[in-house]
Formats: sequence, structure tokens, C-alpha cells
Amino acid sequence: MKPISIAIDGPSGAGKSTLARSAAAKLGYLYVDTGAIYRTIGCYAHRKGIDPKDEPAVKAELPQIHVGLTYGEDGLQHMLLNGQDVTKEIRLPEISLCASAVSAHPSVRAFLLEMQRELARTHNVIMDGRDIGTVVLPDADVKVFLTASAEVRAKRRMLELEQRGTPEPFEKILKEIEERDWNDSHRAAAPLRQAADAVLLDTSELDFQESEAALLRIIRERTGL
Repeated sequence: MKPISIAIDGPSGAGKSTLARSAAAKLGYLYVDTGAIYRTIGCYAHRKGIDPKDEPAVKAELPQIHVGLTYGEDGLQHMLLNGQDVTKEIRLPEISLCASAVSAHPSVRAFLLEMQRELARTHNVIMDGRDIGTVVLPDADVKVFLTASAEVRAKRRMLELEQRGTPEPFEKILKEIEERDWNDSHRAAAPLRQAADAVLLDTSELDFQESEAALLRIIRERTGL
């Protein structure tokens, strides 16, 4: 029986990872956070002092990069960079901007594409990112474009950083989100856009439980689960 694949796309801070992870746990599916994979490449560039916007420099380093994906005892996806767990480091704001830059490079996207598709060929997956329904899994059984206003996403991000003990001012977070939105939607390689057959889910007015219920409803309606 062919595995079921669910693609969730949307802008930074829309809650894709949290919702996809929770929905995958409820459905017993493998959760794949592709943003974390790109963040791991961005982390490598940052550590090496490479300009993440310099594609030839980043491309030259790809043979030296091994990205690993494991699941810890906490049930969460852990990212390994050349064998080292970088799960916490890749969530730093400076790594977010590096990830946005490296993900614009066709060479990086090609480097990671087969890794992502192989996971979908061998597991029931919920995969989230920027171009899952448009490029990575164009034949996904369910496609959802998850979004929320920039202001709502900035407020959520501010709360998340406060809880982590690394607070940032709202204006700075909003500016970074707007900058990342522009970069992600205007890049030449696989820009962020809603697939023609994706269901739009705007969570601006929804809390987590309402957002998750809406997502699960879409998945069940489309798959007959």
C-alpha cells in the first residue's frame, strides 16, 4: 500500500512545525521538518563564516556537510550536523536568516531534495516547509497552505523567545519576519507560494487547539482517514 504524504507549506512563524508535529503524533505518521534541514545547512555556513548568500561558496562546502535526522526520546526530530546535535542552535535568530539565504540556492535545494522524497516514499509523512506541495512532493495526497498575519506571527515568536529565555523586541521580530517573507517569496529557486490544489488555512484568529482541529479535519476529509 502506497504511503500517504501530507504537505504543509507556509511562511515563517505560521506554526507549521508545531501543528504538523502534533498532527503527525495523533495520526501515527512520521513528521519531517524540512525547515530544520535547511537551518542545519545555514548553521554550517554560519559556523564557517561563509556568506550564506554566496552560492558558489556554499555549494563548494556541500560535499563536507552530512545532515542527519533522528528522533530523540522526547519524540522530537533532532538535527545532526556532521554527527553533532544542533537542534537548539539552529533555532537562533541569526541562523534563521542564514537558513533563508541558503535555501534560495538551487544547488542546496537539489542537494536535499532526494533525502526528503525518500522519506515520503518509505513512510506515511507530514512534511512541512516552503515548497513541499509545489516542488518536493507535487503529488502529495493532501496539501495545506498554513498562514497567519505577520503581526500575529511576530507576537507568537516573541512569546516563544521569551519562554526560551532569549527575548527580542517585537519590532525587531516583525521586521525579520517581513524580511524573510519577502526573501522566501521572491527567490528564484522554488519561491514560497500556495499550490493550486492546496487548502488555505489561516490561523490568525485561531488558538492552537482550534488550528490543530482544523488541520486534522482537512487531512481526514482528503484522505478518508
